[in-house]
Amino acid sequence: MRADPSILHVDLDAFFAAVEQRDKPSLRGKPVVVGGIGLRGVVSTASYEARKYGVRSAMSTAEARSRCPHAAYLWPRFEVYRATSHAVMEQMRALSPLVEPLSLDEAFIDLAATGLRDLTVEDVEAIANDLKDAIKKASGGLTASVGAGTSKLIAKIASDLDKPDGVVVVPPGTEAEFLAPMQVTVIPGVGPATAQRLSMAGVRTVADLQLLDEEELIRQVGSAHGTSLHRLAVAADDRPVVSDRETKSVSVEDTFETDIIDRSLLTAISERMAHRVAERLRKAQLSGRTVTVKTRMHDFTTHTRSSTLAGPTDDPRVVARVARRLLEDSDISGGIRLLGVGVSSLADWIQDDLFTESEADEAAAAAVDVPDVPVRPRERDPGYQPGQDVTHPAYGEGWVWGAGRGRVTVRFETPDTRGPIRTFAIDDPELTKLQRVVPEESAAEAD
Repeated sequence: MRADPSILHVDLDAFFAAVEQRDKPSLRGKPVVVGGIGLRGVVSTASYEARKYGVRSAMSTAEARSRCPHAAYLWPRFEVYRATSHAVMEQMRALSPLVEPLSLDEAFIDLAATGLRDLTVEDVEAIANDLKDAIKKASGGLTASVGAGTSKLIAKIASDLDKPDGVVVVPPGTEAEFLAPMQVTVIPGVGPATAQRLSMAGVRTVADLQLLDEEELIRQVGSAHGTSLHRLAVAADDRPVVSDRETKSVSVEDTFETDIIDRSLLTAISERMAHRVAERLRKAQLSGRTVTVKTRMHDFTTHTRSSTLAGPTDDPRVVARVARRLLEDSDISGGIRLLGVGVSSLADWIQDDLFTESEADEAAAAAVDVPDVPVRPRERDPGYQPGQDVTHPAYGEGWVWGAGRGRVTVRFETPDTRGPIRTFAIDDPELTKLQRVVPEESAAEAD
């Protein structure tokens, strides 16, 4: 264990929704939900205003609409999120050379890698506040919550305690005391099923958990899980901060607010990720042979499963089917806190005609499993989606408020200006979708 609280966990507050509120002044202070907007859609991020109504990530959009029907439901703008994430991560890397991104909106930072020693709680608080100021400036006003401690576990839990826009530093030597009054579900790996088993043994808080010996925990929840919980209950976590940036892959991943054990939901999320990866491959004019699914489990252990195709592809059908099969072979019984889909073994040429539609399915089924590595889809014009950026020669830039029945309604505004709301025919030649530029580094790096 470290002697200094030199590990930071930085978590951007309601990231996707915050970016939408930043860019759309009319939505500031109002409920905003970002994610799939159809009947089978899933919430990716909800603003704090929407969370007051019980809306949360990984909830079905249908349930979210029933809880908060007056919210703005927006299609994700991943190119904008990636560009913002890139700017934020640059601020973190300016602070320390050792940054471990967990997703677009959160990362661990190792202050020990900067050469700083004998860090006091006050020192780390000052560093964290300076970093938050730098992030706000670089991102155009987004806030972040920062936790700091002697381990990843403590830093991660601390960052959740004073959201949004908070800083919590846990003094060295107080970790077990810090955890003790919390509900046992704060420990990674204690989902509803495990919590119920522990509750039957009289364990409801971390303090209760700390009183159980390892053998008793193993009897309650099994060998691997029990050993992990026994260590984490007393903050015995010596995992290092490790940079996991891939330089020769394209991947997308997301961390969930609550561990997910619903396999059908994870499958739906993986398919959307496969299409996002495929989109990025096409924009970078790349294809790839190896598809990888990455899972970070309830206890923070990370697993990857990979399959390699006979030739490179950027076909989303192939990527999605391989990812789905890899996910089916993964054990998710304890819950998954992070899911990622990626493509590696990249080539700078595209085999558009490599597979017919039926052959694409056969190629996915015939993929050969290999250890460790991270591809992307055919772009189809999905029409106008709520939240999408558009531009008009007379009115300037705006975003889609709604579309249907052959018409599209646009609110013309930018982060600094507000304009009128106008409705156009869906095929109006003067109304065009606005393509945002993604930083070159982000186009081919892991999220």
